[in-house]
Amino acid sequence: MDITTTYLGLKLKSPIVPSAGPLSEKISNIREMEDAGAGAVVLYSIFEEQIEHEQLELHHHTSAYSESYAEATSYLPEPFDFKTGPDEYLNHIRKAKEAVDIPIIASLNGKSIGGWTDYAKKMEQAGADALELNIYLLPTDAKKSGSEIEKTYVDIVKAVKSTVKIPFAVKMHPFFSSTSNMAAELSNAGASGLVMFNRFYQPDIDLETLDVVPNVILSTPMAMRLPLRWIAMMYGKVNADLAATSGIYTAEDVLKMVMAGAKVTQMLSSLLKFGIGHIADVTTNLKSWMEEKEYESIEQMRGSMSYMNVDDPAKFERANYMKVLHSYK
Repeated sequence: MDITTTYLGLKLKSPIVPSAGPLSEKISNIREMEDAGAGAVVLYSIFEEQIEHEQLELHHHTSAYSESYAEATSYLPEPFDFKTGPDEYLNHIRKAKEAVDIPIIASLNGKSIGGWTDYAKKMEQAGADALELNIYLLPTDAKKSGSEIEKTYVDIVKAVKSTVKIPFAVKMHPFFSSTSNMAAELSNAGASGLVMFNRFYQPDIDLETLDVVPNVILSTPMAMRLPLRWIAMMYGKVNADLAATSGIYTAEDVLKMVMAGAKVTQMLSSLLKFGIGHIADVTTNLKSWMEEKEYESIEQMRGSMSYMNVDDPAKFERANYMKVLHSYK
């Protein structure tokens, strides 16, 4: 039973990949993920704001009392002599690479072109097998057009492509005016893969404190329907590997995504809920289903339920939409 796959040019023993999140902060967890059968691991994201904050704090502590007495600054190196910013994350990449044999995919969330390229290069140098660009731009400026926002995404991809040699995927959201066109643009700009989809975590209001508070809710199995549709429509239409994320809990979910056209299926909520050992359970059920249905490999089923042979997927979707509305009792 062959469940191997390829993603971003990397050979993976399984299409099940833990996605970026807190579980990968511990090397012991990454080892457990490999032992459970994960094909690769996407590390937790590092944010450009975190790096800037560390650098500003260091500058404050090394300069706050520089005028207190004449010789004070002579005992302190310049801020750029310190190992600040992403060093802890870069060391984590190195340790992860030493600890396991499966590919390690570093995740970066930047906000400036310089930040994306600088840290992407450092991650490559630290030994990351690939990168995942977690582009989280929330357009709150009503004067900025959709085309300007989209150009920012494309410019980031082009900049990273010109900086690193390792492959990278873009974790995109589904809220573009034309998701299919944006997928093609990102692929043409140099992205080797597209992760569908990024979740924009929504804030909440605390009625007792009258404060806006963060509120993380784990994805539910229903969340997989959105990436399932778009992966099915994009399969064979963009020159990039497709990765599914959001709401993937079971072997059946993995099978559906692969049949839609996904190269890998990323899991986080299910692992947070059931533990890292859940990967082994899903893998066992995946192989059992394939044996029962007489599939010899993952590759045999990939894209078998995609829309690539339909001339106009939009018509199919509208027809399906009408059918659903009229069929509910």
